[in-house]
Amino acid sequence: MLTDSQKWLVLALVVGLGWLLYRLSPVMTPFAVSALLAYLGDPLADRLEKMRRFNRTAAVSVVFLLMTLLLVLFLLIIVPLMENQISRLVVKMPQYLNWIKDTVIPWLQNLIGLEASQLELSQITHLLRENWQQAGGVAAAVVSYVSRSGAALLGWVANLVLIPVVTFYLLRDWDQLVAAVHQLIPRHLEPTLSQLAGEADERMSAFIRGQLGVMLALGLIYSIGLWIAGIDLAFLIGMGAGLLSFIPYLGSIVGFAAAIVVSVVPFDGWWGPIAVCIVFIIGQAMEGMLLTPWLVGDKIGLHPVAVIFAVLAGGQLFGFFGILLALPVAAVLMVLLRHAHEWYKSSRLYERDPVKIEEP
Repeated sequence: MLTDSQKWLVLALVVGLGWLLYRLSPVMTPFAVSALLAYLGDPLADRLEKMRRFNRTAAVSVVFLLMTLLLVLFLLIIVPLMENQISRLVVKMPQYLNWIKDTVIPWLQNLIGLEASQLELSQITHLLRENWQQAGGVAAAVVSYVSRSGAALLGWVANLVLIPVVTFYLLRDWDQLVAAVHQLIPRHLEPTLSQLAGEADERMSAFIRGQLGVMLALGLIYSIGLWIAGIDLAFLIGMGAGLLSFIPYLGSIVGFAAAIVVSVVPFDGWWGPIAVCIVFIIGQAMEGMLLTPWLVGDKIGLHPVAVIFAVLAGGQLFGFFGILLALPVAAVLMVLLRHAHEWYKSSRLYERDPVKIEEP
């Protein structure tokens, strides 16, 4: 057991570390991104290393090359496609808003007595009609903005160079870093802390690695299905629904509602809405029966409410660095809270019989 002075010392170290991270958060983002990439790539590097055909450096080089190819593929294919779809969405947004104004709002008025004046869709439509031309060329606009600021441009370039370098070295030395941290743990606390760290790693792995695969697979299923059905903006809607699927039912509800609106404006018959229903039913069935059992398994991930709160709190406190740090910290806290709950349920404070009051 820790003495009172040791407990105060640990508390001071935790507070000091939190303050230091808060002060350094503007420069910590590339290191957090690198640590996340190294964490995701370490299992594959370990498997290649166990094949005895690769030493650690060769295995890390293969994993690093695969990650680089995926990033290049994303930049060359996904980004231009998403930019094109967003531009088309902005162009057609006035048409969708007019349909909502002329069809949905009157239906809501009859259903719940909603007043049309509560939704100023005409102003939104007017602004979009005037400014939609400026919405295209998202990447060009970002590059133009960054180029006007020399400091921002240098920061972007520095991060682009720093992230791959730090990722490679962290991935190469990941096992050694974990072993070094393990050796620093006081021996009488090592079994407990190792168990907590293992559970936290399992929880993070279930959510980050497994759920990331589920999100990507669902995005592809929705996108391909909507594209086959002839739904406009299929890739944007499908990938958006997939990315939001880390919160149960949110991605499917948002994607389904957006796809229904796109399929009925303009109305060309009932094939579009029926096809949307079929695509999302198939997607939900594959998620429940195939993707989640295969990619996530029976591991318990983070609760959706905990995920939302962690991301919002991390962003509020530390900006983008806090968003990256949110899920690992939340995973550790969830493990600690579960053990604290078990300790409380087995403590004398919980099991002690209530004091019986003698009747007069």
